[in-house]
Amino acid sequence: MFRASVPARRYRAPLAVISLLCAAAAFADTTEKVLDNGLKVIVREDHRAAVVVSQVWYKVGSSYEPGGLTGVSHVLEHMMFKGTPRLGPGEFSRIIAEEGGRDNAFTGSDYTAYFQSLAADRLEVSFRLESDRMRHLLLDPQEFAKELQVVMEERRLRTEDQPAGQLYEQFNATAFLSHPYRNPIIGWMADLEAMQVEDLRDWYRRWYMPNNATVVVVGDVEPKRVFELAERYFGPLEPGERAQVKPRLEPPQLGPRRVVVKLPAQLPQLMIGFHVPMLNADLGEESAWEPYALEVLAGILDGGDGARLSSQLVRGDEIAAAASADYRFAQRAAGLFTLGGTPARDRDVAELEEALLAQIDALRNAPVTTQELERVKRQVVAAEVYQRDSVFYQAMQIGLYETIGLDWRRLDEYVPGVRAITAEQVQAVARKYLTRDRMTLARLDPLPMDGSTTAQGAGEVSHVR
Repeated sequence: MFRASVPARRYRAPLAVISLLCAAAAFADTTEKVLDNGLKVIVREDHRAAVVVSQVWYKVGSSYEPGGLTGVSHVLEHMMFKGTPRLGPGEFSRIIAEEGGRDNAFTGSDYTAYFQSLAADRLEVSFRLESDRMRHLLLDPQEFAKELQVVMEERRLRTEDQPAGQLYEQFNATAFLSHPYRNPIIGWMADLEAMQVEDLRDWYRRWYMPNNATVVVVGDVEPKRVFELAERYFGPLEPGERAQVKPRLEPPQLGPRRVVVKLPAQLPQLMIGFHVPMLNADLGEESAWEPYALEVLAGILDGGDGARLSSQLVRGDEIAAAASADYRFAQRAAGLFTLGGTPARDRDVAELEEALLAQIDALRNAPVTTQELERVKRQVVAAEVYQRDSVFYQAMQIGLYETIGLDWRRLDEYVPGVRAITAEQVQAVARKYLTRDRMTLARLDPLPMDGSTTAQGAGEVSHVR
């Protein structure tokens, strides 16, 4: 699964390059068309190399799933490669490989997406294959049974056998009470074990239709030709009746929450999260700058070696072996601003917790320096310069924005939005959102790795509110 978000803050670019990016609309060579069946096709021209990336984004992910059916979006993603009346299992990827391309898919909380990277003159192959499985997928019970075992093994390897994975799951399930962001994208194991092929058929019928999808094409293409191909292959597909999603709003948090996870592990770990708005939140014109300020705040804490967590906690006071901050700028619903870390040798989790919260208090109590602010802005903009050099990343940005309910044209607001943030605005969002009453803290307490732990102690999760 990809993390589809606005860029990491790790790079520097020449000031001339940065100025060029800021002076021109980065997505000026982008056009769109909506077919009669509701499918939106967005084309971004990039003629630097004779390649093309084609992505199909469906507006459905784990946050759409009801209780008892978690993981169904991800399982269906796996089954999308298992055949149609025209193609047998695995034929899709085999054809793409024979054409010299590569393909894959990813599922997130708010989307499921499929992509192919090909020579520019082979785009028609992608459209022919994707349009076939958009409405004609075969969900064979035997293939489903095999693939479900693959997904369950994936869950064991990535989560159940990984203390950090289990800590993250318990952290989300504690931070969110009602909103489905509390559920893991891969699903809870009990739900996977109870899943039936009919669950996938129903999910496929509800969400996989042209009027619930966006096709994004970026590369050495002409928009007119792309739209002609889209009309030929996707145009004949019948639209469906899109399912209505009832709002599952998170109730206001009334105080700090803590969870302690006890598992066999080598090192303790800590996660801290605060409920914050995202870019697509209805903040009103007066508060529309807040997500950009939170993005800058994340860079102040974790934007390379000069950032506060690295320079003060890892290298300076040597309290943390590793420490990080993260903010998901673009999501369908409000999420979390998170901090995490592992204590250094001869330090404990309590010291790390105190140090991380002290960093938050420092941001709340005083504006950041001009030097810090400018460093982060340079890094954010430079990261955008480098990552927009990739046709795949450009398509990812467009597809993500469209799928979570933002117009892709808002991508051009990112750099100016970051550059306009002041030190006082960074302090304002820290004071408003990074408060103890909005905080969730999850701690991993290691148990012995030698198997001496009793069954009662292993895997224990205790909640304190």
